[in-house]
Amino acid sequence: MERTPPTLAWLALAALLLLLGVAASPAQPDDALVRQRYQKHEYPVPMRDGVRLFTVVYTPRDTTQRYPILLNRTPYSAGPYGAERYKTSLGPSARFQDDGFIFVYQDVRGKYLSEGSFVNVTPHRPAKRSPRVVDESSDTYDTVEWLLKNLGHHNGRVGMWGISYPGFYVSAGIIDTHPAIRAASPQAPIADWWVGDDFHHHGALFLLDAFNFMSSFGRPRPAPSPVGGQRYDMQTPDAYRFFLEMGPLANANARHLRHGVPFWDSLMAHPDYDAFWREKNLLPHLKNIRTPVLTVGGWFDAEDLYGVLQTYAAIETNNPGTVSTLVMGPWCHGCWARTAGDQLGDVSFGQPTARFYQDEVELPFFRRHLKDATDPRLPEVLAFRTGANRWDSLSAWPPRQAARRALYFQPDGALGWQAPTAGGERFDEYLSDPARPVPYTAEIRNTRSREYMLEDQRFASTRPDVLVYQTEPLAEDVTLAGPIRAELFVSTTGTDADFIVKLIDVYPNDTPDPQPTPSGVPRGGFQQLVRAEVMRARYRNDPAKPQALVPGRVTPVGFAVPDVYHTFRRGHRIMVQVQSSWFPLVDRNPQTFVDIATAKPSDFRKASHRLHRSARYPSRLEVGVM
Repeated sequence: MERTPPTLAWLALAALLLLLGVAASPAQPDDALVRQRYQKHEYPVPMRDGVRLFTVVYTPRDTTQRYPILLNRTPYSAGPYGAERYKTSLGPSARFQDDGFIFVYQDVRGKYLSEGSFVNVTPHRPAKRSPRVVDESSDTYDTVEWLLKNLGHHNGRVGMWGISYPGFYVSAGIIDTHPAIRAASPQAPIADWWVGDDFHHHGALFLLDAFNFMSSFGRPRPAPSPVGGQRYDMQTPDAYRFFLEMGPLANANARHLRHGVPFWDSLMAHPDYDAFWREKNLLPHLKNIRTPVLTVGGWFDAEDLYGVLQTYAAIETNNPGTVSTLVMGPWCHGCWARTAGDQLGDVSFGQPTARFYQDEVELPFFRRHLKDATDPRLPEVLAFRTGANRWDSLSAWPPRQAARRALYFQPDGALGWQAPTAGGERFDEYLSDPARPVPYTAEIRNTRSREYMLEDQRFASTRPDVLVYQTEPLAEDVTLAGPIRAELFVSTTGTDADFIVKLIDVYPNDTPDPQPTPSGVPRGGFQQLVRAEVMRARYRNDPAKPQALVPGRVTPVGFAVPDVYHTFRRGHRIMVQVQSSWFPLVDRNPQTFVDIATAKPSDFRKASHRLHRSARYPSRLEVGVM
């Protein structure tokens, strides 16, 4: 097939924009400030293999000085498109726009108006022996080269930032760093889509997120277009009912997606941690990073909490001598950029944490390294301690002073620091029914709630298929810091199972309600979720080689739970809930050892699960205690 000459292709694209009314759209009132201070240009920036990436540049109208370049590479659109349409704000926060930078936004390869084919979480290619071998590090390098040669009034320095998927492009873009990149901030970056980010946690499919996201984002784009996909309309506000009535996972294609989303088909074809997923794991490749890095995340990030912590750890391990700082706030996914950060759901943090971060951390970091401004002297780790509602400067993460201890499951729903001494059979049992899975939230909605990460868990603790353990009221504050590991000893009547562990802060019964009360939920006895994680038991020994459970056999199931930094206040209780479904956040486990993507209705069976808690089988939660 003969390729259209590049100039004709771009003329055709311009005609399409004109037809859609993009170029002729009137200015929006709220873009007036950007329009007053900045001039917009659009460029097709060539990569080494000839593919051109659509790039939008906003340059200050004041040309009496030189400015650093701030680059944001995104799969979510660099628009609005057309020379007469401007963004309503520029940069990570409004302070950047006021301070003066050259802002560059680029559609990544294969998305929106860029040429080429899009690949989800592009695998890194360490050996690039040919111009045809490209990845996100080479596309970033080529983009920076072009910007330095073709833009005027820059000072020769480039910074990168991005949140979520754009955060991944920052991480990938600073591998073998271009010398002009002098500061980078991957924020909530994707790291590994099987182990702990977005669509899988320990092999369990995060059904609600994957379906909603991929039903729009995953639609093929035959040619460059300013229009993205639309999310599938469930035609109901109740995702729990929608997915339950959908039945087995295979019906997602049979009834809804119709094999129109290639990456959904990949999710179904690769349930195990095989080569498909391993090559998409960016963490082993975070090397040769030669720029200061500010890695940013939120303790209540429902998408990429794993990614931010593991990205920071990999950069620290693989790049000794590189300036690397971790900031963890009390935020949901990206909330440090779009909220004041003073509250999430029913939980208040007592201060505008996001504004503090924007003004005292983020802007000073970039000004220091791109403009030679005053050094903000950031600590190695700046972490917000939830529960105590305070910022702490730490010399390492996890904190060196956090001692490893264990919370043991004990008789009569007790939870304590003492290991069990009783022998014989000691267990708690529940019946898990795939036809009545435990919901992940008390709310009825068809999108995933960001507030579920700290939602009141009283709706779950009353169910017979949820085990509940808690301490006595605490005599003094207890701060848990760093990674958590669940070490469970389980047995079941089935051949597979999921195990969800939830760490919860239980407020005293006499806790007064705040004024005003955002949702009307009483604070007395409030069970605030602090952290939760799921493990698909078939992957307990090897994520690449699933193994059935043997009915009736006591089996160790251990797994990592993402880090915490939380103070349980005096008078509060520490609670742990254990359950085997978390729907529709996580897809239903049939509880029979079959390929879940092709499971039949008859494969979904009730199973009795036992959690053992004897001296021989001491089920526990291992934590760091400050």
